[in-house]
Amino acid sequence: MDITKGNPICIPTGSGKTGKSFILNRLHILGAPGSGVTSLGRQLAERLGCPHFDTDDYHWFTDDALPYRRRRNPDHRRQLLTRDLDATEHWVLSGSLCGWGDVFIPRFDAVVYLWLPADIRVARIRARELQRYGADRLAPGGDLQMVFEKFITWAAAYDEVADNIRSRTKELEWLDALPCQKLIIEKEMALPELVASVMEEWRLQAIPSTIAK
Repeated sequence: MDITKGNPICIPTGSGKTGKSFILNRLHILGAPGSGVTSLGRQLAERLGCPHFDTDDYHWFTDDALPYRRRRNPDHRRQLLTRDLDATEHWVLSGSLCGWGDVFIPRFDAVVYLWLPADIRVARIRARELQRYGADRLAPGGDLQMVFEKFITWAAAYDEVADNIRSRTKELEWLDALPCQKLIIEKEMALPELVASVMEEWRLQAIPSTIAK
């Protein structure tokens, strides 16, 4: 299927596998840490020609020299995300916002949930953080060693039953209650294949900006 880039709107060309025809302008992606949520969101937005937002950029103070140390309070997160979502009608939003971001649920046209086994996810996270920050900063004595190991432990425990809303059990419960279209992917795929799977599910394509007006 040909995809036209640069036109900030996306719709299904037909009913897709869901059997129902619907408009899809606002797509949310969440799932297990290390399953590819942010990468999928970024690539889908690029293919569809619409903005991409990630909840980590609202959850954390991302300008800090040491990452993942200071969290924004929920009101501040909602304020910033509301501002950005209100600025465009068509977007892809990746990352978890269960609980603090429930106010945004009515905006979702469709939601994708990703999951992979913990060993695959942890290996991906280790490789990603090593490339991003370098071995010296993550090694014992490095300035990011403690926060890195804490993050790995937290990510590995995602599948365990817990009261924490960032767990597989809680997020699947949250997903089940959503009123919009949903797609669950629990298979390891290369990123292009993963993007194609979502595009095919709802027969997504960008449409000319003259139609979007």
